[in-house]
Amino acid sequence: MASSFMQKSIILFLFLFLGNTILPASFQSTSPTDQLILKVKIIGVKDGDTVEGLYYQLPIVIRLEHIDAPEKKQAFGTVSKKKLSDLAFGKTVTIISKGKKGNFDRNGRMIAEIYTKEKTCLNKEMLKTGLAWHYKKYSTSAEYAQLENTARKKRVGLWADKNPIAPWNFRK
Repeated sequence: MASSFMQKSIILFLFLFLGNTILPASFQSTSPTDQLILKVKIIGVKDGDTVEGLYYQLPIVIRLEHIDAPEKKQAFGTVSKKKLSDLAFGKTVTIISKGKKGNFDRNGRMIAEIYTKEKTCLNKEMLKTGLAWHYKKYSTSAEYAQLENTARKKRVGLWADKNPIAPWNFRK
């Protein structure tokens, strides 16, 4: 009986000791997919949908999931980059990427949602302010689609332009 109690105590201790507060990365099993959750400090903003974070001493380039922002040389490109910089630069944020080891694009960028300490999702903020498109080629999220539609109706950000050009068309 004492042996069973001791085993349960050890397992509980290991669970608590190796929990999210101690481990540098948190692997959470959620149905139907796993997630990689990291706390990083944003040390650079490349454009309106890509940032560079520092995970301990390791730099990680992070592509914001579900969105595509205007290119730097495109209308609203610099405005989009500035908005993301205002939201993220110099802050410690939480990134959530799908899969136990994260999800990466063909350029080696981690694809993730980014959250501030106040639980604000930066990916969604970029859509709400009209400074990004919902990237329907890679995202089927109804929530992100609705955020883009609302920004369009309000004619905020790039939706104030008479003929906004999607970044995927601009890149062609």
